[in-house]
Amino acid sequence: MAIPDFQSTMLPLLRRIADGEEYTMRDIIGDIANVFGLTDEERERLNKGSSQTVIRNRTEWAKLYLKRAGLLD
Repeated sequence: MAIPDFQSTMLPLLRRIADGEEYTMRDIIGDIANVFGLTDEERERLNKGSSQTVIRNRTEWAKLYLKRAGLLD
């Protein structure tokens, strides 16, 4: 499966944190990667010109937009 775009990671992110507990982004990213069935290679793929993985970058963008929408603290 292809690495999801940031919009696609929004719902899994919200579902993961729905219980009100605190989670690290590392845990959330791992859960999102599992939801989408990403391979090890896809999980480790780096964003162009960065040391950040693509899935982390997209999940961070999803988090940012959810915060701006008032859905996350």
